[in-house]
Amino acid sequence: MFWKYGLFCSILTGSIWGLFWQIICTMIGILTIGEKLYVNVVPFLIVGSLISVIYVFLQNKISIKFHLLSIIFMVLLIYSFTFGDPFLQKKTNSISTFLLVVINSFFTWISIYLSLKQINIGKLSRYNLEKFYLRLLWGLGLIILILITLLPFYIMIMTSLKNQQSLILNPLDLSLNSTSDLNVLFSSYIELFTNFNFHIFLFNSFLVSIITVFVTLFFSIPGAYALSRLRFPAKEWFSGSVILIYLIPSIVLVIPLYAVFSQLGLRNSLFGLLIVYPATTIPVALYMLRGYFNSLSKEIDDAAIMDGLSRFQIIIKIAMPLSKPAIVSVALYVFMIAWNEFLFAFMFLDDTDLFTLSRGIVSLNSSEIPQQHLMAGAVIATLPVMVIFLYLEKFLISGLSSGGVKG
Repeated sequence: MFWKYGLFCSILTGSIWGLFWQIICTMIGILTIGEKLYVNVVPFLIVGSLISVIYVFLQNKISIKFHLLSIIFMVLLIYSFTFGDPFLQKKTNSISTFLLVVINSFFTWISIYLSLKQINIGKLSRYNLEKFYLRLLWGLGLIILILITLLPFYIMIMTSLKNQQSLILNPLDLSLNSTSDLNVLFSSYIELFTNFNFHIFLFNSFLVSIITVFVTLFFSIPGAYALSRLRFPAKEWFSGSVILIYLIPSIVLVIPLYAVFSQLGLRNSLFGLLIVYPATTIPVALYMLRGYFNSLSKEIDDAAIMDGLSRFQIIIKIAMPLSKPAIVSVALYVFMIAWNEFLFAFMFLDDTDLFTLSRGIVSLNSSEIPQQHLMAGAVIATLPVMVIFLYLEKFLISGLSSGGVKG
């Protein structure tokens, strides 16, 4: 079968990566340059296939110099096969177009190199064939996932830095005007804090989220330790059912809570949110911490009891220090839930001075407020959680994996 030969694999690889990066670079050009670019399919398929075949024949001579020459040769081939117009712009003197071709050539060559490593020109063994196809699919999937993740953030950030006139003239032009003054460039962010009281929304969200984290940990740490170490009636039933609250949709809970909180005078207050949020986060915190406490050796507790420590002292002096990764991961998870929660904040809060960040951003979704203000609000809401998540990611991974596997 022809698809079992390295020559076919090289042609397939070059065609796929040539077309793939041509589409990606065209999208990047449209979003960053603001010009009309078109996907020129055939030349990039031919160039990609030709380069990949050359690589298979000469892969034993690979060096840094060979990589550079291959990329340069690919740029020349693209301009030759497209007659100097790679993106069908009907102009050939664009520096930005040249940079896009260079980027296209670089990533296409790297993708071909990584996909065709140790692939010869003849018939491939079943192992090498499966390895090749898995490597090709894995690479495509990974890059597509990264692009799907990063593209909304790029559009959100670039839109927040534009002015209303430029968005109306060309909504697809998401390039950054480096000549603009910083006050003009960040005017949307400045207006959010001066005209829309976004500093109050930030403070309310931080206050509610931090208090929710402390209340959740205050109850869930001793509760999880009790589920892990103590014996009491119906322990197994309670331990298994503690997570069942997540089977009930929030929209079902919000209606009776709205009625009860209205009668108690808690509806338009942050204190009402501080009752609801921990009630929804404590069960999952119990579930996660119980699994981690189960992974700790019980002999440590027995030795501490022999030394005269109480259960509370064991939790403070032994269980909590040993469970730092799990506690940090639970705290981060609870913080993200409280920070991003919208439904209860939308239903319970009417006073703008009490709005949380998610509730405040919704108030910007109006025809009277420019779109860039809404995007700027979304950026402000995203960045703190993203920074905290990236900083504490190692704790989150270790805490979740230990709690899930050993619990």
